[in-house]
Amino acid sequence: MEQQNRGDKKSPQKKKLNFKTCQKNTIKSLNEIEYFLNNFKKFTRYVKIFKIFK
Repeated sequence: MEQQNRGDKKSPQKKKLNFKTCQKNTIKSLNEIEYFLNNFKKFTRYVKIFKIFK
């Protein structure tokens, strides 16, 4: 019968913070948000124009 070691689990090691990848990810996320907001503004304009012509 195999011995079961309960409670002796090793905790996962913490990943080291890599500043360059964190910075790239942050910049990429901000660019995606800016792109979405610009498209959303265009969308709201079209909706307003559609309501006027309706």
